Amino acid sequence: MTDNIQTPTAQEQPVATATGRRLFSIGLPRCCDPAERRFPLTPEGAAMLVEQGFDVRIESGAAATIHYTDNQYAAAGVRVTDRDETLGCDIVMHLAPLTPSDIRKMRRGAMLLTLSAFCRLTSPTIEALLNRHIITVAIDLIRDDRGNRPFADILSEIDGRAAMARASSLLADSVHGKGILLGGVAGIVPCEVTVIGSGIAACAAARSASGAGALVRMFDNDVYRLRRAERELDCRVVSSALHPRVLHNALRTADVVIYTGVSPTPVIDHDTVAMMKRGVIIFDLTDDCGKAFPSVPTIDLALASPLDISLTEPSRACYINAGSAVARTAAMALSNTFATMLRSIVDTEGLNSALQLLPGLQCAALTFLGKPVNAEIAAAVGRRCVDIGIYLTLS
Repeated sequence: MTDNIQTPTAQEQPVATATGRRLFSIGLPRCCDPAERRFPLTPEGAAMLVEQGFDVRIESGAAATIHYTDNQYAAAGVRVTDRDETLGCDIVMHLAPLTPSDIRKMRRGAMLLTLSAFCRLTSPTIEALLNRHIITVAIDLIRDDRGNRPFADILSEIDGRAAMARASSLLADSVHGKGILLGGVAGIVPCEVTVIGSGIAACAAARSASGAGALVRMFDNDVYRLRRAERELDCRVVSSALHPRVLHNALRTADVVIYTGVSPTPVIDHDTVAMMKRGVIIFDLTDDCGKAFPSVPTIDLALASPLDISLTEPSRACYINAGSAVARTAAMALSNTFATMLRSIVDTEGLNSALQLLPGLQCAALTFLGKPVNAEIAAAVGRRCVDIGIYLTLS
């Protein structure tokens, strides 16, 4: 009698296979420029990138300006390390221009995601980027499939709202300000707000001001943009073309002036500023660092202490860098946009391929493999601007 023994039968088992996808590393060094308090990623935003397959590394203490700790990033799957390791990643996120010494620590051919900030870029910094063959991409110049600039647009909206929030508190300051409400009350004439420009930042500022009850006047040379802004704001502003006499009268009676950039750029000279109200609050929301008001002293909201921000003699001041006053809000907005933009890089073979496959990145490139591919960058170092499309075709 034979035993009824069952012979084991081989079964198919799942086997882990390599996908061939390269794991990109993202470095988040601490920003050493005191004029830039914003940070590109929150812990929640970093966690989304980790889930997408990125190896995210942050310098210890880098997010202190937006009040997040190293432990919060570590809990999100981010590796907390030193500055050199973050600078050595495939992709480095740093909103302000890096110093030449930091650039020399970057991996040759790496990608730097930053802001254009042409007025703060120095020739030594640009030369260092070219020597290391860094692929420099200005995030505020990146376009999506519909031609929009997602990073620039969200930062502009934040700038507009932050400017009016700060203007309201400065006006209400009973010691250094006028001690008045932006919108007034029944029987009291509200403050007058003059907005130059009609883009996203201008509409955000006008919406905040009119919502508080202020009288808002908006100026632009582009009548079609003005018409679109009126529709968006539900006709809660008085709009006008940039007629010199009309603008002069609006500036003379304004309590708050918001400049968001128009073409050509109007220069408000000393005589025009002299006839403006004492204690008028001026905000320049462009990257030109207050050049539209050359005779007015500038106050950088990223550098100023609460005492410095309050109006003192001289009583007229131009405030810049409004978005850095709400750095954590900016970080939240940037994180959401980065998570969307970087998702498309995961499936590419390399950073060069990412620029080939994503036309929105090409138009935002400043330097590429040792060549200036942006006209302003090339002019800053006295070189000829090169068409990036040629290099992408040959690479």
